[in-house]
Amino acid sequence: QVQLVESGGGLVQAGASLRLSCAASGRTLSTYAIAWFRQAPGKEREFVADISRSGDSTGYANSVKGRFIISRDNNKNTVYLQANSLKPEDTAIYYCAVHPNRLYSDIDPTHYVYWGQGTQVTVSS
Repeated sequence: QVQLVESGGGLVQAGASLRLSCAASGRTLSTYAIAWFRQAPGKEREFVADISRSGDSTGYANSVKGRFIISRDNNKNTVYLQANSLKPEDTAIYYCAVHPNRLYSDIDPTHYVYWGQGTQVTVSS
């Protein structure tokens, strides 16, 4: 069992940056690949970015490529999402999730086994 806790969300203006954190407890995070998803009101949960267990492989949704950076510090049992040049359309609840056996980027949220409670990101225009 893994418990995930997201933090770092907030209300910012367009063009600003936020760094989201996903802290794990219960098991060593380095055992798992991790992804960030987001869900806006009335929309389905969508893939944002993911990172392999070692951190040597990452993937991004086209909508955030070039603006967001996913990274991990296995010593701190934490995965980060640096969100730059934020846009109003980035407004959503952001979740981190564990993938049990990632071979490549997996955008299907049903393949993920543990989820955090989410952190709200609101970007004003």
